[in-house]
Amino acid sequence: MNNINNPDAWIQTYTGKAVWPLSIKPEDILIEDIAHALSLICRFTGHTREFYSVAQHSVEVSNIVTKEYKLEALLHDGSEAYINDIARPIKNHPDFSFYKEIEKNIQNAIIERFGISKEMHKSVKYADLVLLRTEQRDLLNPSELEWDLGVNIQPLDKKIIPLSPPDSEKLFLKKFEEYGGRIHV
Repeated sequence: MNNINNPDAWIQTYTGKAVWPLSIKPEDILIEDIAHALSLICRFTGHTREFYSVAQHSVEVSNIVTKEYKLEALLHDGSEAYINDIARPIKNHPDFSFYKEIEKNIQNAIIERFGISKEMHKSVKYADLVLLRTEQRDLLNPSELEWDLGVNIQPLDKKIIPLSPPDSEKLFLKKFEEYGGRIHV
């Protein structure tokens, strides 16, 4: 892994904070940075028919789970605000274990910052798969290969209508507060 003490290994967030993603701390995390960044990151590495943000995906996942897991579901991809995302086949390749470790460390800082469970609840994992299947149906062109999600997952009845980045950011922050998160902590 890169030298985490490198003084030049930092990013500037939306709010202007300097954050070292390789050695991130809970106090480095701001929900405004997460909401803004995720609203500008397109799912499926941009291979959707129209722009669809990770922020909206996160809101949709949170809409599926029960009350006690809504904040966890909303923040389940929060690490992507600091290191973006990599397509699943690459991320799951053994040579990319370093990336998964960085992602885990960032997600742990988010978990600590907002007081959510360290172990993702199975209902959040399932809701994420339901959204994946729904997004495949509503946002992607037909594939020449069949997707294997490992289980028989049915999409939502509801059709996903992509929001603009500003609208998905506002909705993300609204849901964060609705689920008990506090902005400007």
